[in-house]
Amino acid sequence: MHPPWLDVAFAELGVAQAPVGQSNPRITGYHEGTNIHGYDDKASWCSSFVHWCFAQAGIVGTGSALARSWLNWGDALSVPVQGCVAVLYRDDPESWKGHVGFFLREDEEYVYLLGGNQLGEVREHFYPRRTVLAYRWPTELLGVP
Repeated sequence: MHPPWLDVAFAELGVAQAPVGQSNPRITGYHEGTNIHGYDDKASWCSSFVHWCFAQAGIVGTGSALARSWLNWGDALSVPVQGCVAVLYRDDPESWKGHVGFFLREDEEYVYLLGGNQLGEVREHFYPRRTVLAYRWPTELLGVP
């Protein structure tokens, strides 16, 4: 059984950015409740998607569209579990740039995440394990399954 927010995320599979000059209102809706509400689907939306999924499950997110804002949210996990938030860096571990999604599984080389703005849509995608900065779990849920 998945955590409820992961079921919400799976139900959004295939939601994709609209062509240039248009905006997908579903993605615009993901931004509601974050500091970029009202932005179109061309703004980075991985964090907005995670925030929106948690909101649907009654869990308060960071309120920020910055992927790295999740580094200070919830409780740190030393070992990932399905549905936990995975925070990754982009370009440089010290930069402000990042990516965030829900952990599904890993192998020796990659972590597999379900998230938004992964190749322009809600989908599963893989990332090098070395880019993971943290795994986080909602504090309000006592313990990890």
